[in-house]
Amino acid sequence: MQEISIVPKVPFSRLLLIAPFFLWGTAMVAMKGVMEQTSPLFVGTLRILPAGLMVVLAAVAMGRPQPKGWKAWLWISLFALVDGTLFQGFLVTGLSRTGAGVGSVMIDSQPLAVALLAWLLYGEQVRVWGWLGLAIGIAGISCIGLPDQWLIDLFNGNFSWSQAGTSFEAVMESWWSSGESWMLMAALSMAIGTVMIRRVCQYADPVAATGWHMVIGGLPLMLGSLLWEHHPWQDLTLNSWLSMGYSTIFGSAIAYGLFFFFASQGNLTSLSALTFLTPVFALLFGNWFLSEILSPIQFFGVCLTLVSIYLVNQRDRLPKIWGHLQPEVEAVRSSDEIEDWELAKGMAEGAIVVRETDASSTSL
Repeated sequence: MQEISIVPKVPFSRLLLIAPFFLWGTAMVAMKGVMEQTSPLFVGTLRILPAGLMVVLAAVAMGRPQPKGWKAWLWISLFALVDGTLFQGFLVTGLSRTGAGVGSVMIDSQPLAVALLAWLLYGEQVRVWGWLGLAIGIAGISCIGLPDQWLIDLFNGNFSWSQAGTSFEAVMESWWSSGESWMLMAALSMAIGTVMIRRVCQYADPVAATGWHMVIGGLPLMLGSLLWEHHPWQDLTLNSWLSMGYSTIFGSAIAYGLFFFFASQGNLTSLSALTFLTPVFALLFGNWFLSEILSPIQFFGVCLTLVSIYLVNQRDRLPKIWGHLQPEVEAVRSSDEIEDWELAKGMAEGAIVVRETDASSTSL
């Protein structure tokens, strides 16, 4: 069966295809840039609540059906709690404690958790390439999230809690206070939300449900900001408001709109394979605008994580690709075997001639 192209027939279609991932990656950098001037929950509220309203209005303008019935609203509310409130809350908390690039890599590791959850809940096949990707992903996330000295000592085989100069409780306290741990919880929340969307779409239109879950999920964040964060907007400059506007309009509303548009045009697996571009853009722009620098071990972990995301996303297609390459490999292997046989045959014949010559010389 011929695969439907996910690229629309419009000018600059290739650029539009990667636009959602570019917008998501750069939105992380824009949000990180204003963190020192405001508070996390306020940033999370501005990120999804207005964007959700925009998506809802767009769904109405497109004539998409709105949710009806208590089951639809129940699943949307659960989806909003997990993929809206918890995901965005963990994300902004982690972003206030770590870099935009590293945070984006941790967030976009969620396909690894999605593959495991889908395997456990729905019996979806992880396959060999998927398990390989999961193993590489765990190694990559460990390189990003754990202190470099711990990994160096562990690699050298001389690591212990006493050598680290701290107790296990202190180590765990340090882990939970790090931004990477919050980003990992955000990735897990997003993964659970991704698995839940299958049930949500049984009762509601996916575009309308996406908009409403952002609105409902943003309300607890707004309430928390009003209760626990005092005047988080008072130190924001014009550039800060512009950055937040970019994150809301482009990094949420437009990015989600483009993603769902492309997903509706063709193969979602092919589109999901571009997920690894999000942290790439976040790392590049984080370095350019925020001077974020990764340690060599973290950079190695980023590379491992990106490879793992690709393997997990493409676990169903890689066997087919390998299947197409296999005849060529076999042909090359057969050709090499023929050459080796001819070479061996020639060497054997040469050895016989040498022996006959030696025998003649001896007889003389």
